[in-house]
Amino acid sequence: MPNRSKDWFNQALRDLEQARDSLQAGRHEWACFAAHQAAEKAVKALHLRLGQEAWGHVIAQLLRELPPETPAPPKDLIERAMVLDNFYISTRYPNAHPDGAPFEHFGSLQSEQALEHAGAILEFARSKMA
Repeated sequence: MPNRSKDWFNQALRDLEQARDSLQAGRHEWACFAAHQAAEKAVKALHLRLGQEAWGHVIAQLLRELPPETPAPPKDLIERAMVLDNFYISTRYPNAHPDGAPFEHFGSLQSEQALEHAGAILEFARSKMA
């Protein structure tokens, strides 16, 4: 079976572009979700590059599950992933909040931070895939 890590990483880059576009359009819930998706796919690309598949959507866990021969991700990267993990459901489902639609709960502060955190995770993955 061919190694598809490059395809996963390229999609991560595309998802990060979508996050930027959503931020510019004021769709902050979608910026946060796309940033989560970018980071998730980048870490899954790294898993594939290292010869293992990864399942799930919890980025912090995906980082912790990297093979032992890979240097452990820095603690701050895990914490960035934990922030992004909060955007997987809450950005899309109204019942994730006491009231209001998801778009009413996210603003530029969250989406700008989400892009920053996702960018750091993509750079980590890129450096380990080289």
